[in-house]
Amino acid sequence: MQAGTSIDAWLRAAPLDRLDARILLTHALGLTRMQLITQSERTLSVDEADRLAILVRRRIDGEPIAYILGSREFYGLSFDVTPDVLIPRPETELLVELALQYLPPNGRLLDMGTGSGAIAVAIAVNRPDAQVSALDCSAAALAVAQRNAEKHHAGVELLQSDWFGALGQRQFDLIVSNPPYIVSGDLHLSQGDLRFEPVDALTDHRDGLSALRQIVDGAGDHLCAAGWLFMEHGYDQAAAVRELAIAHGFADVQSWKDLAGIERVSGGRR
Repeated sequence: MQAGTSIDAWLRAAPLDRLDARILLTHALGLTRMQLITQSERTLSVDEADRLAILVRRRIDGEPIAYILGSREFYGLSFDVTPDVLIPRPETELLVELALQYLPPNGRLLDMGTGSGAIAVAIAVNRPDAQVSALDCSAAALAVAQRNAEKHHAGVELLQSDWFGALGQRQFDLIVSNPPYIVSGDLHLSQGDLRFEPVDALTDHRDGLSALRQIVDGAGDHLCAAGWLFMEHGYDQAAAVRELAIAHGFADVQSWKDLAGIERVSGGRR
């Protein structure tokens, strides 16, 4: 689309989903949705048209909107995201809700495999009394998490660790995790947004349960008495994860459903 085209004409002719087109337009022009309406007859400058052309090509090539914009909303907060971290998704908000419900006053919480820090930061913002720690094996992911913690003035301790490796004897009142749980070779890994996300954060390159096994296996040593463990998992993994928790001696083991009615989080009490 050439310079001199009006905003309204660009929207009507854009080779994208209407919502995607509006999002890219507001991002490229620095306008709000209301301003797009009130300035619909405004014409695009050469620089604006070129900028939009680049964004449209990226989206046509399949790049996720979140990576193009560099941000995604999660639990009512805006988080910086890069291709070094997973894009936060609405179903993961269930982990935050459970943590806020079960974490005792002034409790200590650990988020394992924090990525962008979305879970840990959302909890810390909503529970300033809590001591929130978060770990990841990726230094690049932790750099993104650090930016997000600073952005929201959240008191989150960040640690580089391969699961429990760097924790020593530390214990917590509650542990949450959204680990890699997609089975190796799953067709979804080569489709949609997942093609652009860090593969090691999506799949364990095995049966989808190996990271969950490691977490359940080590959690008992790092949970206080009666401390809770909550883990996100795939749509068809709830029964297997409950069995893991029961086999490791957890009590009150159960699964919780997301807004789509899918058993998305399972866990129990030490």
